[in-house]
Amino acid sequence: LAAVIGAAHPKWDERPVLIIKLKPGETQDKQEHLGFLQGKIAKWWMPDDVVFVDDIPLGATGKIDKKLLRERMKDYRLPTADAPQPA
Repeated sequence: LAAVIGAAHPKWDERPVLIIKLKPGETQDKQEHLGFLQGKIAKWWMPDDVVFVDDIPLGATGKIDKKLLRERMKDYRLPTADAPQPA
């Protein structure tokens, strides 16, 4: 399963974060997932980070519960949020 949510960013207010629950036996490789998206989406849509989780919450209808996912990730800080911003 995979979902994209917005994470707080000091310059852009929010930037996308890709949340992934891997299948058993799969390995965590951020660059593989980001590389898959390269050229398929606009450059500014590219997630700033990939976070691997044990569980992605689903609602009663089987859809990803992004509200609960955002709540779980509310304290997450993007690696790019700490980088110095160009003037």
